[in-house]
Amino acid sequence: MTGRGKRKPKSTPQADSTNGELRKKTRPEEPTVGLAFADVSTGLREEVERLYKLRMPEDFYHFWEFCSRLCPESPRDALKETLGLRLVGPFDILAEAHRNSANPQPNYHLHWRYFYDPPEYQTILQGTGDTQLHLGYYRDSPDSLPVFVGENEVKKGCTISQMGDNMFAAVYLFLGKKRKEKGGRKEGGGALGILGEELRERAESLGLSLEQKSKAMKLRDKKVVTKTFHGAGLVVPVDKNDVGYRELPETDAGLKRVCKAIVEARSDEERMKAFGPLQEMITFVQFANDECDYGMGLELGMDLFCYGSHYFTKVIRQLLPLAYNLLKRGLFGEILEAHLTRRSEDDSLDQLSSG
Repeated sequence: MTGRGKRKPKSTPQADSTNGELRKKTRPEEPTVGLAFADVSTGLREEVERLYKLRMPEDFYHFWEFCSRLCPESPRDALKETLGLRLVGPFDILAEAHRNSANPQPNYHLHWRYFYDPPEYQTILQGTGDTQLHLGYYRDSPDSLPVFVGENEVKKGCTISQMGDNMFAAVYLFLGKKRKEKGGRKEGGGALGILGEELRERAESLGLSLEQKSKAMKLRDKKVVTKTFHGAGLVVPVDKNDVGYRELPETDAGLKRVCKAIVEARSDEERMKAFGPLQEMITFVQFANDECDYGMGLELGMDLFCYGSHYFTKVIRQLLPLAYNLLKRGLFGEILEAHLTRRSEDDSLDQLSSG
């Protein structure tokens, strides 16, 4: 670990070009400034944001409108037959399902929050199958709108794959994967083609990008200080003197080896010894916090969260809520605390049907 734990030097912005020429775009790239309002009542909008304490992007409401036209009697199931996806989370509020909740005190911080979902992630689509596939909005700050839609399959690990910067893009890209899986088979192909065309037309009419990496996402990539184990990246304020983030005194591979040694220790004595390198990193984080490099503690806490072992719960509680508070992202700390209290890999994640 010697010689690490230093502030990360600023990287040179990389132009999006090939051989000096700008890449041609085949689909709409930038969402129109000032996206028109969807036909969703002010009352429902306010209720979603009050219950989740998060601002929702306008594409969320437009997608609800889109699914309401596809399946007026049950918009949440509009994609179920063709894609095996169901609208969940904040869509349950738009469907007013919360008014008949079997749970008298649902915790919306936990509503469809899967095992590896960091506080930055808000589930909006649930897949079928045994991998616990789900898609959600990813925010860098609770005060900001989402920066992209991500996809995670719990049974395959903590990785969050980026699926465009709006719901139409995410579902369009998901549909594309489905079509490739079907290959030359005709069954369901017609329905997928029709849905794909409807998604494309609606996105274009709204001026929404269907790219997996929109221009806004590429600009965000330049602000990412570290990818973390989940791969979605962390963004923290870094000033002109590079104050705000410093690298961990260990590579990702090295940190995973440390975590593995702790989890697989054969005795308490062996585990205590294996915790040594991690304790050293925690000390580095304390020094970093003293010097306003709050991103370091956020990274270490998030990596331990992503590793997923209960052996790290105490350390996560020590690192992440403090990092969120120092970064003025207190709501993420609240979400984390609620999640750690009931973190589970089972499927009982619907807060409206369970107590």
